Amino acid sequence: MPKKKEVLLKIRDLKIQGYSDETWVDIIKGVDLTLHRGEVMGLIGESGAGKSTIGAAAMGYARDGTRIVEGSHIEFDGMELTTATESEKRALRGSRIAYVAQSAAASFNPAHKIIDQHTEAPLHYRIQKRMEAQEDAMDLYDRLRLPNPQEIGFRYPHQVSGGQLQRAMTAMAMSCRPDLIIFDEPTTALDVTTQIEVLAAIRDIVEQFNTAALYITHDLAVVAQMADTIKVLLKGNEVEEASTEEMLKNPKEDYTKSLWAVRSFESPQRHRPKDTVPLISVKNVDAAYTGGPKILDDVSFDIYEGMTVAVVGESGSGKSTTARVITGLLPPSKGEVLFKGEPFPHDYRNRTRDQLRQCQMIYQMADTALNPKVKISEIIGRPAQFYSGLTGADLKNRVDELLDLIELDPAQFYNRYPPELSGGQKQRIGIARALAAEPTFIVCDEVTSALDQLVAEGILRLLDRLQNELNLAYMFITHDLATVRSIADEVIVMQQGKVVEQGPKDDMFTPPHHPYTDLLLSSVPEMDPNWLTTLLEERGIDNLGDAAAAQIDPNDPKIQRAKS
Repeated sequence: MPKKKEVLLKIRDLKIQGYSDETWVDIIKGVDLTLHRGEVMGLIGESGAGKSTIGAAAMGYARDGTRIVEGSHIEFDGMELTTATESEKRALRGSRIAYVAQSAAASFNPAHKIIDQHTEAPLHYRIQKRMEAQEDAMDLYDRLRLPNPQEIGFRYPHQVSGGQLQRAMTAMAMSCRPDLIIFDEPTTALDVTTQIEVLAAIRDIVEQFNTAALYITHDLAVVAQMADTIKVLLKGNEVEEASTEEMLKNPKEDYTKSLWAVRSFESPQRHRPKDTVPLISVKNVDAAYTGGPKILDDVSFDIYEGMTVAVVGESGSGKSTTARVITGLLPPSKGEVLFKGEPFPHDYRNRTRDQLRQCQMIYQMADTALNPKVKISEIIGRPAQFYSGLTGADLKNRVDELLDLIELDPAQFYNRYPPELSGGQKQRIGIARALAAEPTFIVCDEVTSALDQLVAEGILRLLDRLQNELNLAYMFITHDLATVRSIADEVIVMQQGKVVEQGPKDDMFTPPHHPYTDLLLSSVPEMDPNWLTTLLEERGIDNLGDAAAAQIDPNDPKIQRAKS
């Protein structure tokens, strides 16, 4: 008879309220949760379901504007967190309970090097000396497949890509080998090939150290690889819970079945119009950041009116850098960008107001793209006022219209601030801000990466409808090949700053492929709990966590003293 696992985290009748319109409203409505040592529980559901709020509550923490209602019980390894003192809870966080946030860019201190932030917890809890902590950090960077693991930690957060920063934060959470890790969308910013290696490393280390984890995600195929059990949430309520295998094979509730049914949307492929000048032409562009190596190498492609060109590739392949060149944020060192056949000034500051209006951008990290101290109405209203001269009632009507377009109720969101919104809601505000300028071309930089699959499908449908109505052209930067299938007309594959393959979507998804394209396509997770294990075996990737695990023994007396 197998030994029964010890309960590490027990949550009973969890109720959390949020403050809105001068009153407290229920956002978590009596959720129960039991997590054993060495067990991974997946929390899934739409944006606003309460997944991240529950993850924070597992640390005894209530986010700004929320409160844990009296009568809730959160017990971690025998300690009741709802009645624990702040000093007792702080002693757990970072040592015995770690948190990996969804937005690494918003979580790191931009004024300090990555490795200094990584070693802070091991030094504070006296688990390691500085050199030991730095060596362990480098090994974890290597395990998580960060480039130049001996050097990358000595950079500042803004000097690495979003995907690289997300992996660095995952390594930082593992620095003290905690008993519980809350993973809040840890692979959202990662390309599919990197995601595989990160998931493998996380899974190995969790298994070796008997660590428990809450894995919060909207990616059902990912949670299938990571979780032992899955809990489905909707608007603060528990819908159902079951083992991963049972949940995938036999979901009982209609809402869960609807999650399993996405993504159904696929826009019909459009083809290039004949004898038409491209809206955007990128001609033989090289680019580099000041004092750094070349990032773009002879990049060329065209984008036509009313069409969507998807740009895919690994983190650091040059996708977002290409967008920065087009929008005038990074002047190219060679080559040029044309708009309707005419040269586009390299520096956005030299472009006319109308040229600026024509080309807008929706950023990947909504947390850092929206000013947290400015109301939603002003964030959306500023470009409408700047480019169209709207004021007063006309401006308010335009903001209301844009909020309706992105499926947010103007009455509820007009006077709210970004910190009061979920990640998906923030991203939709970014879309509305771009639309406010009435552009002809929009760069969509991972605009659905922060959204659950149901909401993402709605956004893709919205973008497709707007494209048809307004004849918009999109450059759609993404690492989600399901999104490419849904919305792209043409596909560009980039690797190490070069275009390695491009063509119509139907051709790109039909063999034979360029070897790198084939690698990307084969790396898309499937709704099979054994998919990741099988793929790692095929690629000869195994035991990613072994070397990292060897650096710190969880039974080391120093760790036991720190955890006691």
